Amino acid sequence: MDQVDRAEAPPPDRLYPTGPTCPFTIERPIMQQRWERLTFLHWRFDRAAVQALLPPGLRVDPWDGSAWVGLVPFLMRAGSPGGHLAPWASTFCETNVRTYVIDHEGRPGIWFFSLDASRLGAVTAARAGYRLPYFWSSMRLSESGDEPARHELTYDCIRRWPGPRTATSRVRIAVGDPIALADLDERDHFLTGRWILFSTAGDRRRFARAAHEPWPLHRVEVLTADDDLIVAAGLPRPQGPPLAHYSPGVHVRIGRPERYPR
Repeated sequence: MDQVDRAEAPPPDRLYPTGPTCPFTIERPIMQQRWERLTFLHWRFDRAAVQALLPPGLRVDPWDGSAWVGLVPFLMRAGSPGGHLAPWASTFCETNVRTYVIDHEGRPGIWFFSLDASRLGAVTAARAGYRLPYFWSSMRLSESGDEPARHELTYDCIRRWPGPRTATSRVRIAVGDPIALADLDERDHFLTGRWILFSTAGDRRRFARAAHEPWPLHRVEVLTADDDLIVAAGLPRPQGPPLAHYSPGVHVRIGRPERYPR
């Protein structure tokens, strides 16, 4: 079966729907985090082009016939299982490139093509513990304007390690009005309400759970979206303006990596 055929095959039945509310709880998290000042930028992509970059066992989870790829810059505050923070070590900028998939058992979730972070210790820990494709980057989040009249954020990223310093990203947005939960549609929930992340290590596949309250989302005006991280992941350059959301943040409980049986 070729790559196009695999991409066109329907995903298996879902174990649970995507939506604003996490379908499980994590009683004993391995860490707690705060994801703050987060912007979702999403573009449509050809399903076969995205499927070609996925590992065995994962299929594109399509919406309206397309794969969707997200560029998500934000501020990370990573804490201990009890939620304790060391601000000098645990607060840093992060930007991820991701798509939406479903595994062979019906779990919908996220596949990360890359995750750039400005804290080297976090990069090495995530690469070792979660087998995620983290990169160490020079990053900056700057803000201007008085909320809510005109609140602007700029996210800058220059990749440092591993690999050559060729991948950069600059996103600048103006935060708009809050979006009432009742005004969010199924596509909004499909792109933001994800609770599982997948990873691989050799021939071993893993997943981990992330539980948090529903996203408080705002409308966004995208002022700049000058990005090379998506292309660096092996994808075509996105076309047209992105679909955008902003969130001031959520508190997240992260579960231990779970392995599939051989």
